[in-house]
Amino acid sequence: MKELVEYIARSIVNAPDSVVVTETEDERGIVLQLKVADEDKGRIIGKQGRIAGAMRTLLRVKAAKAGTRVTLEII
Repeated sequence: MKELVEYIARSIVNAPDSVVVTETEDERGIVLQLKVADEDKGRIIGKQGRIAGAMRTLLRVKAAKAGTRVTLEII
């Protein structure tokens, strides 16, 4: 799942080298933290949060197939 988020984020932003995804696990399931450059945060979130919502939907589907839960945090 980490690779999926990295691939999507790197293809959207202007500075793909600044994309960092960290994966941790807690009681909620898998938590993915996505860090991008300050000027690219708007590109990742999208108008009215549509891109971020689409990324979360894709992750939810992949997590359901794996039998776990996943949360995406954009920081």
